[in-house]
Amino acid sequence: MSDLDQLTQSLARNLKRWRGERGFTLDALATRAGVSRGMIIQIEQARTNPSVGITVKLADALGVSISTLLDHEQDVPVRLVAAEQAVRMWSTGAGSHASLLVGTESRGPLELWAWHLTPGDAHSSDPHPPGSTELLRVTAGELTLVVGAISHAVPAGTSATFRADAPHAYRNDGTTAVEMTMAVSIPPVR
Repeated sequence: MSDLDQLTQSLARNLKRWRGERGFTLDALATRAGVSRGMIIQIEQARTNPSVGITVKLADALGVSISTLLDHEQDVPVRLVAAEQAVRMWSTGAGSHASLLVGTESRGPLELWAWHLTPGDAHSSDPHPPGSTELLRVTAGELTLVVGAISHAVPAGTSATFRADAPHAYRNDGTTAVEMTMAVSIPPVR
């Protein structure tokens, strides 16, 4: 089975499991996530690979991390994730990319990401659920972090934290690549 097939099967199984554990009907999850009922059916039947945006919406609606939806090794006491096992969730033709490194459901979803943004590239994110927080550390280049309508310069060696329940974006306005590590904390569904 290829990595993509394994990812598709894991997403199908885990989406169905978490929807059931939350007691959400297909219609309820579709409404809560802003994703069509038909798309959820296709995902649960492992007939499609959704975009990162759809996967994020489903994870947020279920109150779980993206890594929980994609993880094929659930409920192990220690989980090591080798670099080649990180899941590339976003990329551009210019060479920018974001990889989900690891995540957990301890006291709500918590995810660790590695980002690489080439000069002139950017990624925008919809607001996460209320109470969500992101922490990041830039290790190379200078990130332009936009939260709401306000831009913040985050040079290499600088860390930042912000409420991620507002629209936000990561931009590289410089001439060298931006490298950063980011953690995302999302409150559990009540």
